[in-house]
Amino acid sequence: MARVMTQTLSRDALAHAGWWRALWGALLGPWIKIKRDPAEPVALLAAGTPVIYVIERNGFSDSLILERACHEAGLPSPLAMVPGLGRRRRAMFAMRGTGGWLQRRSPDHAAQATIRQLLRMLEDDPERNVQLVPVAIYVGRAPIRQSGWFSVLFSENWAVVGHFRRLLAMLLNGRDTIVRFSPPISLSDLRRESGDERVERLQRKLARVLRVHFRRVRTAVIGPDLSHRRTVVDSVLNAEAVRAAIGATAAKENISTAKAWKRADHYVREIAADYSPPFVRSVSFLLSSFWNKLYDGITMHHFDTLRATAPGHEVVYVPCHRSHADYVLMSFQLYQSGVVVPHISAGANLNLPVLGSFLRRGGAFFQRRSFKGNALYSVIFKEYLAQLIDRGVPLEYFIEGTRSRTGRLLTPRGGLLSMTVRAFLRAPRRPVLFQPVYIGYEKLMEGRAYIGELSGRKKETESWWGLVRGLRALRQRYGRVTLNFGEPVLLDPLLDAAEPGWREHAGKEAKPEWLSAVIDTLAARIQVEINRAADVNPVNLVALALLASPRHALAEADLLAQLELMKAILVALPYSERTTVTPMAPADIVAYCEQMGWITRVAHPLGDVLAVSGEKAVLLSYFRNNVLHLFAAGAWVACCFITNRRVARDTVKRLGRTVYPFIQSELFLPWDSDGFEARIDALIEFLIGRGLLATSGDAHLLHQAAGREDESWQLRLLAHCLLQAFERYYIAVAALVKNGPHALTAGQLENLCQLAAQRLSLLYQQSAPEFFDKSLFRGFIQKLRERRIIWADADGKLEFDAVLNGVARDARLILAREVRQSILKITPDVVAAEPTQ
Repeated sequence: MARVMTQTLSRDALAHAGWWRALWGALLGPWIKIKRDPAEPVALLAAGTPVIYVIERNGFSDSLILERACHEAGLPSPLAMVPGLGRRRRAMFAMRGTGGWLQRRSPDHAAQATIRQLLRMLEDDPERNVQLVPVAIYVGRAPIRQSGWFSVLFSENWAVVGHFRRLLAMLLNGRDTIVRFSPPISLSDLRRESGDERVERLQRKLARVLRVHFRRVRTAVIGPDLSHRRTVVDSVLNAEAVRAAIGATAAKENISTAKAWKRADHYVREIAADYSPPFVRSVSFLLSSFWNKLYDGITMHHFDTLRATAPGHEVVYVPCHRSHADYVLMSFQLYQSGVVVPHISAGANLNLPVLGSFLRRGGAFFQRRSFKGNALYSVIFKEYLAQLIDRGVPLEYFIEGTRSRTGRLLTPRGGLLSMTVRAFLRAPRRPVLFQPVYIGYEKLMEGRAYIGELSGRKKETESWWGLVRGLRALRQRYGRVTLNFGEPVLLDPLLDAAEPGWREHAGKEAKPEWLSAVIDTLAARIQVEINRAADVNPVNLVALALLASPRHALAEADLLAQLELMKAILVALPYSERTTVTPMAPADIVAYCEQMGWITRVAHPLGDVLAVSGEKAVLLSYFRNNVLHLFAAGAWVACCFITNRRVARDTVKRLGRTVYPFIQSELFLPWDSDGFEARIDALIEFLIGRGLLATSGDAHLLHQAAGREDESWQLRLLAHCLLQAFERYYIAVAALVKNGPHALTAGQLENLCQLAAQRLSLLYQQSAPEFFDKSLFRGFIQKLRERRIIWADADGKLEFDAVLNGVARDARLILAREVRQSILKITPDVVAAEPTQ
C-alpha cells in the first residue's frame, strides 16, 4: 500500500493533500493508467516561471489524475503553493463545476474569480509572470479489448456527470486515461498585448479563450455534441431553402404541402446518420480482434501533423477509394488514435436492412447516385451536409465517386466538394481543412470482382446474399494495410487565390461564377496530395518488375537487381517527403511475396525463375498501378532508349515537356512542366551514376553505357511503367489521322480506341484490363481538346491540324516499329467496322 501511495502522489503533494487525498490516490492508483499527450510535456514550459494548470471540470478524480500525470512527467505539482494568491493552496483551477453524487449541478464561477485574482496580481507586480497550462483529461476515451462491454457505457462524453458515474468510469476505463497538455499561456505577455484593457474585460476574454480551447479539444477527441439525430433532422426540415423546395414541389406536382413535407421528412431520414458513441466504442472493441485475423497489421504515417492542426478546423477526410474496407479501416484507426470518427458519405446501395442501421450508428449518411430530376432531394441533401458542417462534424467522402477497379486514382467528381465549399461560404465559422489519405493494400477482397467488371461483366448489386457469399474471402490473409496522411489542403488560401473578395459572398446562397474553377483546382490538388503520400509495399515493387517482363517471369538474380534499382530511385530521389517505402531488402521482398502466394518459384539448375501467371498477373496489375506515378520521370527517360542507342539530352527533355500534360492528368503528378524537366535531369544523372547511361562529347548526347548492354534490360523494365500509356495515346492519334478531320465525334473516337485496345490486348496477351479502360481514352481526348490540338466543328466532328501528324512522328522515338505497325494495322479494321456498331 505504501508503494502505491508513493507512486500516486509526490512527497510535496502529500504534505498538502492530507490523509483523505492520499487514501483515494492509493485506492485508485492501480486502476489508472495515463497516456500523456505529448509524451514529454515539460518541453512546453518556460523554465523558471510559475505554472498553474487549468482543467475543464472541477472533479476530485481529475485533480488526482492531474497530480499523477505531472509527477510521472516531472512537472511542477498542481498541489504546490503559489505565492501571492492569498489562501489558494493549489496551482490549478477548473473552468466549471461537476455534478453531485446522484444529480447534476450547474457550473460555478470560481474560474472567473481565479483568473481575475491572477490578473490583478500581475497588475500590482508587472515584473512577475505566471503561465497557465490547459490540461484536458479524458477517462475511457477508447476502452481496450480486455475492458469488457459494460465499460463502453461509462466512457467520456459531453454530459456533466456526477461523482458516482465518474467513479464507475475510472474503475472500468481508468486504464485508458488520456491527459493532453496544451502549450502554456503567458499572463504577462497577454497583459502586455492587451495594453490598457481593464482587468474585468481581459478576464472575460481569457475565460472565453479557455472555454473555446477545451471545447475544440473535446470535439477533436470525442466528437461534436450531437445530442440527438432529431435535432439535425428538424434543423434541415426547418431550413428556409428546404421549406421553399417543399412548397415548390407541392405546387409543381399539385399535392398538398403536408404530403410534400412528409416526402421531405422521408428523404432526410433516408439520408441522415444516427451516430452513436456507445455503438462506435462497441464496434471498435470487436474490430480489434477482427483486423488481427484479417490483416497482419495496420500502419499509419504522418498522422501527428493532422492531430496538431485539426482543432478549430472543419476536417474533411478525402481518402482514395480502393475497397469497401476503406470506410471501416479509416474510422477504426482514427478512433484508436484518439480522434473522433467522421460522418461518412456512403452510397445508397449500402443502405440494406439491418446493415444500413449499423452503418448509420457508425456515422454513415447515405447518398443516392444521382439527384437528377429530384430537386427536393437535392436541396435536402445539400442542407443536411451544410448542417453537419455548421456543427463542426468531421466528414469523410471519396471524391472519386466509386472504388477504383484499376488501382489508379480516378478522375475526381466535384459534387460533394462543391456542396462543402458552398456550405462554408454560407456560414464561414471554421476554416475548412481537407485531409487527403492514401490507403495501400497488399491484397484486396474484391480483386476477382474487379477483374470481371473490367472484362465487361455487369457489376453485382449489393445485397445480403452477396455479403454472405463474400464471407468466404475472410478466410484468407490480406497482408498489411497502410494509411498515409498527405499534406492537408486548406480551403481559405485556394479561395484567396481564386477570388480575393470571396468573403463578400459569405451568407449568400447564389453560386459564385468562380466556384467551378476553385472546385476543379481543389479536386486536382487533393488527388496530387494523395499520390504524394503513396506507400510502396513489397507487392507494389514485385508487380512493377514482373509485369514489365515479356512473359511475367524473371531470373531471381534479375528480379533482385530490378527491385534494388527501383528502391534506389525512391531513396535517392524521393517523390515526396510523405512517400514511404518498405524497409525490406530485395531478397526479403521476394520471400514475402512468395509467402503471400503472389509469385511462384520455378527451380532450375542455372538459377531459379520467379513468375506470375494467369489471374494473379491481372490482379497484380492493380498494385502496380497504385505506384506507377512514382516512376513516371524515370520511365520516360528509359522509354527514350527502347529503340534508340543515342538520344540528345535536349530531345529527351523537349519531348518530355510535350507528353507531360497527358501523363500528368492521368497520373496526377505534382510538378509543372519546368519541375518535370528538372526531375528528368535528376533521373538522367542518377542513371549515369548507376552506369546504365553515359554521355559523350559535351555531355549533350546520351547513350547506353558501353560494355553494359547486358544490363539494358533494366531500362526496358523501367520503361514499361509508361509504355502502355503511350501505346494508348498512339491508338487515339492513329485513329484520328487514319480517318482524317471531320470524320469522328469524341464519343465515336472513344469507342474505336477501346475496341482497338481490346483487340491489341487479345493478340498480345497483355495482363492489364485498364489498357482498354474507356475513361483513360476519354481523359486523353479531353486533354487534347483542352490544349487545342483537336477541336469540334459545328457538327461535333473532331478537327485537327498538322500538329497531330507531328505527334505521330514523335512516337517513333518511343514505340518500337512492330508495335506501331500492329496498332496501325488494327486501327483501320476497327474504323471500317465502326459504322455497323
